[in-house]
Amino acid sequence: MSSSSTVKDAENLRRSRILSSKLYFDAPLSKVPLIYSESYDISFLGVEKLHPFDSSKWGRICRFLISIGILHKNSIIEPLEASKDDLLVVHSESYLNSLKNSSRVAMIIEVPPVALFPNCLVQQKVLFPFRKQVGGTILAAKLARERGWAINVGGGFHHCSGENGGGFCAYADISLCIHFAFVRLDISRVMIVDLDAHQGNGHEMDFASDSRVYILDMYNPGIYPFDYEARRYIDQKVEVQSGTLTEEYLEKLDEALEVAGRRFDPELIVYNAGTDILDGDPLGRLKISPEGIALRDEKVFRFAREKNIPIVMLTSGGYMKSSARVIADSIVNLSKKCLIDTGKGSKAT
Repeated sequence: MSSSSTVKDAENLRRSRILSSKLYFDAPLSKVPLIYSESYDISFLGVEKLHPFDSSKWGRICRFLISIGILHKNSIIEPLEASKDDLLVVHSESYLNSLKNSSRVAMIIEVPPVALFPNCLVQQKVLFPFRKQVGGTILAAKLARERGWAINVGGGFHHCSGENGGGFCAYADISLCIHFAFVRLDISRVMIVDLDAHQGNGHEMDFASDSRVYILDMYNPGIYPFDYEARRYIDQKVEVQSGTLTEEYLEKLDEALEVAGRRFDPELIVYNAGTDILDGDPLGRLKISPEGIALRDEKVFRFAREKNIPIVMLTSGGYMKSSARVIADSIVNLSKKCLIDTGKGSKAT
């Protein structure tokens, strides 16, 4: 069999899996395109506390939004869990099989004691929550296309590619979201705006030679993952050094978005909105204020709104307890500025 036939067969199989997936479903208009499940939060006999990531962040974001009246509990959309066939759209069978080894999962999520647990427990307590978040990211593209925006209160596992996980990222939800959008939404141009403090090496490897995807990645080059090969595939690289302050950061972002808007005309934006750029974050090592986070998110949503481009937001990294409140406050700001409509404030225009 020729290599071209093999590639065509693989693409046909991918398309078939996408078309048969149940992850896209219709949500009533009474629901807000904000996606979350209680299954997102990871509680694993206290072992989760051995990693600096706040694995209860996602639930606390929603509780903040509900407590201040910007969101009603019944208006949240709960996604389905990504199935094996869904994951095979991007991931290889061999990679998914490797996750049946607890030691492999422990390496990916950077919590060594997880290697000692039976894999059935690891699947239930760690990988199931991740698969639910993957379902949320994939669904978010459909909702964004219908409503103009969608926020998955989770996801953004940008260190995972089809063949490799790492950095607390076991599944490539960004790559999966985009491939589903190509097929199910008939979209042919997607822009990834990755503003997590870390380089998004996973999606960069997955879309290395795909001209349909434009990657704007603004990151601290002096921290993990040091993936110099993946950096070659960034369309627009903006490096911010450790200790960068809010004003300088936002100026660079303005310039970056202006350049991106001239270079590429996307039909969908996937925004990886990590909060590990916060001042005091032990892994991001930048000095961006909470107000700076809100302004950053506002700038990206305004960029999308002015160009009438649907936008998906993912919450990605953030290694301080304060991250949840900062994300919630930013969502409130987006609502107040009429860049999103949560049903509790001004209508988006």
